[in-house]
Amino acid sequence: MRKLLLSLTLLALTPIQAAPFEDSIAQRALACTQCHGKEGRAGPDGYYPRLAGKPQGYLYNQLLNFRDGRRHYGLMTELIAPLSDAYLLELASYFASLDLPYPAARGDGRPAPALLLQGDRQRQLPACVACHGQKLSGMQPAIPGLLGLPRDYLIGQLGAWRTGQRRAQAPDCMGEIARRLRPEEVAELAQWLAAQPVPADYKPQPSAPLPQRCGTQP
Repeated sequence: MRKLLLSLTLLALTPIQAAPFEDSIAQRALACTQCHGKEGRAGPDGYYPRLAGKPQGYLYNQLLNFRDGRRHYGLMTELIAPLSDAYLLELASYFASLDLPYPAARGDGRPAPALLLQGDRQRQLPACVACHGQKLSGMQPAIPGLLGLPRDYLIGQLGAWRTGQRRAQAPDCMGEIARRLRPEEVAELAQWLAAQPVPADYKPQPSAPLPQRCGTQP
């Protein structure tokens, strides 16, 4: 007992040296992962999207959109309101550089929706694959992939495009496209996309010419 008390006394009198703080973008980006999940892999509630591995231009544009009022979510706006363009670009570059596996998913056996592969020329709706790539993995520098995202998040974002709660700098092609979609088509696309497994080589494709009426801004 005496030895234990002596040890505790010596421990209490010993100065505690704080661990050195790692001043790096990875350390600072931990604030983002409180909502977006460990290493930006996506949040557990089905609404916060994955950040890891998305095109740098897309992530950067979305940070600007939140900060400058083209996209609305109060917490995001408050967090990044004081940050400079250069700092937001550094954050976007960090998350874009992460190469992390996606969680396993199972297809539901249903064929891909016609809009996804063919579009609808009469309604001036390009196929999803025309802008987001044949593998739906996105295109450099600023078009995101569509697989590996939760159904509720996809529905929420398409709804935000439809109502104007989410916008992009002109030409706002996704706003035009979303407003032409019927509610049942939004649900069908989101359900199918969320159920698909993500290929091992799932990375944004090199840039390619976009179809007419599909602008170059995400």
